[in-house]
Order: sequence, then C-alpha cells, then structure tokens
Amino acid sequence: MKVSRDQMAKNRGKILEVAGHLFREKGFEAVSVAEVMNAAGLTHGGFYGHFSSKDDLIAQTLANLMTGDATGDFDLSCYIDEYLSPRHRDNPGAGCPTAALVADTTRQAQAARAALTAGMRAQIDRISKSSPGSDSAQKRRAAIGTWAAMVGAMVLARASDDPVLSDELLEQTRVWIEA
Repeated sequence: MKVSRDQMAKNRGKILEVAGHLFREKGFEAVSVAEVMNAAGLTHGGFYGHFSSKDDLIAQTLANLMTGDATGDFDLSCYIDEYLSPRHRDNPGAGCPTAALVADTTRQAQAARAALTAGMRAQIDRISKSSPGSDSAQKRRAAIGTWAAMVGAMVLARASDDPVLSDELLEQTRVWIEA
C-alpha cells in the first residue's frame, strides 16, 4: 500500500519525536531502531524510507531537537529557573537535549556532532540577547558562561545519587548565575 507524501511527512515527524524522547531518556546506544519504530507505531521495515541508518536518525533527531530547543522569545530568568529545576532534572526524556545527550554525542558521527554544535550556537545566541553586558562581546561571554553552568549543573545533578547534593547543585548554580 502506497503512503501519501503527507502521511510520510507525518510518520517522519512522529519518528523524530519518539526518537528524541527515547534518546534523551536512555541514550543513543540503549535505543534500537526497532524500539523507535515500535514506539512510533510503525513497522521496522519503514525506517529506511525515512533514514539511511541509525547514525542518520541520530543526526536528524539532534537537529530536530536542537532547533526546537533554541527558538522563540523567552524570559531568561524564567528560563533559568525552569531549566535548573528538579522537574527538569527528573524528566530527561522531555528536557534539554544538550544536557541529556552531550556526552553521548561526542562518540557519534560528525553529522550528529554538527547538529549539536549548531544547536549550541543558536542557544548561546538566544541567551546573549537577554544577557547582561554593555556590548555584544560581553553579552556573548555571559551567555556562554550561563549556558555552560546550566548544562553542567544539570548533568551533575542527574548523575548524583545524593538527592540533597543534586538539589544543591541546581539551586546554587541558579544563585551563582543570578549574582
């Protein structure tokens, strides 16, 4: 049975959405193509109509996630509060792709690393617009420091098995950024 172009686009979008959640939740290596397709409600055989390989799926999923992560207007203070929250820490599958996948991405194909890099650049540019500073260089420096602190704090908070330390990492990073 032939699938329409519209349905193909919807299926592809569903695959990217599901893969984004599963990859952020479990990491790239722990998720199989069959698992992604099953979660999307599609057959494994249909995968190659959308992607050339799992590496291609990873790169395209990262590009999709990073675009969604860095678009739109926002209040920087509110964004920092939401980002450095226990709710975000406890739900990596629905959270920031950088914090969830940065370590895994260093071991992926160049296309995946390029997608993450493009997303990081966009996020830094987005944060720069609301960062303190009297010129663009100061604003960019503040944005890079803020973003690096936020992502680092989230990665460390998720890795900790001590809930008190995990909460402290989030809270004190927020306080440090605001200072």
